[in-house]
Amino acid sequence: MGGTREAASKTEAQKPEAQREGAAKLFESYKISADGIEATITISKKPAEVPFYSVVVPRPEPATAAYLETVKTELLRQVRLTTAEVLDIKLMAELKRKFNELALKLVKDRIPRLTEQKAQELAGRMVQELLGMGDLEFLLHDDGLEEICINSAREPIWLYHKKYGWCICSLRVETEAKIWDYASLIGRRVGRQITAQDPLLDAYLPSGDRVNATLTPISMFGNTITIRKFARKPWTITDLILTNTISEEVAAFIWLAMQYELNILVSGGTGAGKTSILNVICNFIPQNQRVISIEQTREITLPSYLQWVPMVVREGGRDGRGSVSMLDLMVNSLRMRPDRIIVGEIRRAEEAEVLFEAMHTGHSVYATMHAETVFETFKRLVSPPIELPEVVLESLHFVLSMYRDRRSGIRRVFEIGELIPSEKGESVRANIVYRWRSSRDKIEEENPSVRMLETLRTYTRMDDEEIKASIKERARVLHYLADKKINSVEEVGKVIVQYYEDRDSLMKKIAK
Repeated sequence: MGGTREAASKTEAQKPEAQREGAAKLFESYKISADGIEATITISKKPAEVPFYSVVVPRPEPATAAYLETVKTELLRQVRLTTAEVLDIKLMAELKRKFNELALKLVKDRIPRLTEQKAQELAGRMVQELLGMGDLEFLLHDDGLEEICINSAREPIWLYHKKYGWCICSLRVETEAKIWDYASLIGRRVGRQITAQDPLLDAYLPSGDRVNATLTPISMFGNTITIRKFARKPWTITDLILTNTISEEVAAFIWLAMQYELNILVSGGTGAGKTSILNVICNFIPQNQRVISIEQTREITLPSYLQWVPMVVREGGRDGRGSVSMLDLMVNSLRMRPDRIIVGEIRRAEEAEVLFEAMHTGHSVYATMHAETVFETFKRLVSPPIELPEVVLESLHFVLSMYRDRRSGIRRVFEIGELIPSEKGESVRANIVYRWRSSRDKIEEENPSVRMLETLRTYTRMDDEEIKASIKERARVLHYLADKKINSVEEVGKVIVQYYEDRDSLMKKIAK
């Protein structure tokens, strides 16, 4: 009996580790650097459990760590900080650089036998502890993460990974007070406070990542911080074509609509990619136009050649003083002589009214809204609480709806629909021009365009064949961008400008 048990044990030990009962399967391992410190990230998963995201950070020896406290005190004594440097989000990079240089010098002077790498690690750790968010800095530097969620000091940090979905992290914030400190630090840098009387915070980090924080007892289990990370490299039309989010033909169709100033509303559910595709299609704006963008948090990134004025909403204090709402900015933008107005997201009736008023007064307007389909977008606009008269919607030419498959994580352009006024002028109807087919994972033409063809015939004197030829030609340009993997905002912008200014030369280059 004992021999049988021993043989079984040996057989189990000889199995590959991933096949043993309860063994974790390693998905990925890589390095992340922040402030001169390199951490090791491993992502693994045990059966019937969510993936585990492990962060291994080099730690100083206990004696060295104790000595560093003395160095930290000396560092704070020597660095003279102005209020502007501490609070101005734009000066944070320079302030970190100044801190790091002096910290490195102090470490080398006080502990001379350290290697260059070790000295940099110790200096970087002091910078993270004094100016940053400690080990959370490594999570902020991982471009594979979309969300960082601190739910309380009682449990580990939760992460949403682009590839693996929700993961449990090996890191946690030690105390509720520390979570509050981090939230207060973020708030001060954007002129906001989070207190027991004002326990909600909506702000952003120097990197542009959006932060929401709540304090107990509003959040019953403890203080929370939720960080939504945005892509460090903005998406371009090339990226969307290569990931099959949109086809070259559909992108060319939208390009033509953007050039000739047709108004577009982008809709979709949470995380469907509304702002990303709005950012992408705004790269088709001709270079001789003035653009005003209005957002809750800065996400739009346009080529440098555009005359672009980005504006951001400012939240007021608990008494509401000092707030600048999206409605305020939208009304003000009409006095800034814009050719194009980009609005991050429409939520309220007043915002929608100003948006459509801007369309009626001849401005080209682009915005986003929460709605799953073209029809749902239309219904939301005409139903409470927005409740716009249908006749007002005649100025909106297109609705572009985005879709996100929550199982696989893919994002697709789901529908492109025209809003067509009735002949009597009392109502509008939706004409779906393109629709995504899930069975083929392909967006296909549903119905011929009616309104776009009519508008272009009226204002450009192009006939139907010329319009179709122009779409095909633009599709060739987009195929060239994808084929050559030209995918930075500036590089894509240069090709768009060349098409507008010297189309024949560009097409010859592409033909070669």
